[in-house]
Amino acid sequence: MGDPREPPEGTPEGGSNDDEFQSVVFDESFVKAARIQELSAQERLAGAFGRATRMRGWGWFGSLPRQAVALLLLVAIAFAAAVYFGVSSPRGQVAAPSGAQLTAAVTPLSPSGTVGAVSDAAHPFAALPAGYADGAAGFGLPSASSTAHFSAADVQRALDALQHYLVASELNPAVLTANETGLVRELITAGELAQFDDSVNAPRDDQHHDATGWMVRFDPGQIALASDTVKVAGSARVAESDPNTLELTADDTLVYALRPAGTTSDPSVSLYAVRRAVRIDIDRADLDAGRVRVVDSDVQAGPTNCGAVQSDYLQPILATAAGVRSSTPPAVNPTDHARPAWQSCGALGPITG
Repeated sequence: MGDPREPPEGTPEGGSNDDEFQSVVFDESFVKAARIQELSAQERLAGAFGRATRMRGWGWFGSLPRQAVALLLLVAIAFAAAVYFGVSSPRGQVAAPSGAQLTAAVTPLSPSGTVGAVSDAAHPFAALPAGYADGAAGFGLPSASSTAHFSAADVQRALDALQHYLVASELNPAVLTANETGLVRELITAGELAQFDDSVNAPRDDQHHDATGWMVRFDPGQIALASDTVKVAGSARVAESDPNTLELTADDTLVYALRPAGTTSDPSVSLYAVRRAVRIDIDRADLDAGRVRVVDSDVQAGPTNCGAVQSDYLQPILATAAGVRSSTPPAVNPTDHARPAWQSCGALGPITG
């Protein structure tokens, strides 16, 4: 009797009794993993696909190796995250102008006599009277106390923001003589950034776009600091302009020790005085962000020639070993309407405490 596993006609010539595929088990997992699936009888009768098989999964996407699919998903997620954070990040973001905008006045103070150098360049502030302190210690900020609508903690945060702004805009050497503006910009409220950028990029004496209204700065090609120390005598006050806004005012006299930029054979050091009175508004949103709105900035600075343009940089008269004599302030004609009323010049008096 023949082997029941053999076909009725016998084993084909050259054939074998061993089925070469008998070790392959087409179990359920193997079938489910197949990328090509045969249509059901109902689907073939309906003729919906026009073919006997279809791709399983997501069409051509489902035919990709799993590693490739995972890589594509990771790339897509990374791209979406980059777009999201690029759009939502506040860095460099400029909001539309809002709220009170800066009004600035910069007045040169002309010396009435000869501008002389300090007698001891190693100790340039030795002749100053008592009442000045080094840097931020001279700001004279008050102790924080509650107001009608703000707690003492809120007032302290506002005073901290004011101090950060004053340090950046009046004391930082990078701002004073290295054309650094970002340190001040990052402290300005979003609604004033457009005005700030315009003031820095295209400064002009129109009471709103003076770079020197936002910060004290000197032309680094002409002026260098003889000392990083700045002597300060000032005071500050806190009030409310409305139930949601704190109004802070700071009135500082700052004395800088300056010398010509670069190498020079003249070691003369000059003192330069700046009185700077600023009004700062801080609402609750800016309080949380640690930013300030600079509303008013009045600057008097000298010794400076009356005709000097100071919208971009303050323009000190530097002493030389021989001394420099400046012209006296010109007479002001009140009937001359061709000259803006805010463009005035004064006579520099002695620097006192």
